This record gives sequence, structure tokens and C-alpha cells, in this order.
Amino acid sequence: MRAIVWATLGLLTGLMGNLRAAELSVVPDLDLQRYSGTWFEVARLPNRFQRKCAGNVTATYTVRADGKISVVNECKKMDGSMERAKGTAKLAHQDGPKSKLKVTFFWPFYGDYWVIDLDPEYRWAVVGTPNRKYFWILSRSRELAGDVTEGILRRAREKGFALERLIRTPQ
Repeated sequence: MRAIVWATLGLLTGLMGNLRAAELSVVPDLDLQRYSGTWFEVARLPNRFQRKCAGNVTATYTVRADGKISVVNECKKMDGSMERAKGTAKLAHQDGPKSKLKVTFFWPFYGDYWVIDLDPEYRWAVVGTPNRKYFWILSRSRELAGDVTEGILRRAREKGFALERLIRTPQ
């Protein structure tokens, strides 16, 4: 009986730890108009939908009249040709923070797009997902200073992102 109680307590403690680990803070206030425009990808975690991207990765966001956001992602492939994906983003919750978005490139399937770190002047942004599987560093310029990037990576690790497989994007 005592073993069952200890096993149950261990299981509950593990589950509570996982719940705490799942919490991901986001930018408290995101101005979607200022966020609009073209961003250069500085780095990302590997993912299946960008496996053909060799460099020159950009994301362009445009706020639409209906409040949704048009998304155009582009990259140069290994053979030198360009690949383009068009999608749409929307607020994850109408009454929630604007930094929690849902994006789709293949309706009706949406994925999380959370802005988790942001320069006050909107010179760079960090996007991640609550499961910490997806991660991007974006910049208004083709490169970021090393100390800025290192600060971003330190804060991302503190938020629970495993960045050992981080890909630095050639621009």
C-alpha cells in the first residue's frame, strides 16, 4: 500500500512538473501594425516544412482589413530556386494577448505562433511554440550582432528551449 501511495505521489509530482514546464511566457503587448513587414530569419530549429530551405529565408506579414494577417514565407533552395508559402494568421484568442497567434498554410490546420521575445524597437523578434518544438529568431536586418543573438539564446534556454540543433540561416 505504501508503495502505491509513493508511486502515485511520484506520478503526480512528475505531471505537475510537466505542467509547469509547459508554461511559456509571451510578449505582453504586440502591435501588429509595427510587427507587419518583412523579417529575415537569423536562426531556427529544424522542422519538416523548411527542410528544403538553404538560405535567404524571409517572412512577410501584412495586417488585413478583417484583422487577420497575410503571411508569405520565402527561401532559397539548394538548387538556387525560390520557394514560397502563403498563409494566414489570426489571434489565438480574441480576448487574449496579440502575441499568441495561430497560423495556417493548409486550411483547416493551424499551428501555434507565439512571439516570446521582442526588441522594444521591433528590430528583432523571437517566435516559438508552447511545446518548444519550433523556434525562430527574426530580424529586420539580414544579421544581428553577436551579443544580441547570445542574449536571445540565453533567454530562450531559460524558457526551456533545447537549442543544440539550432540552424543559423545564411542570408
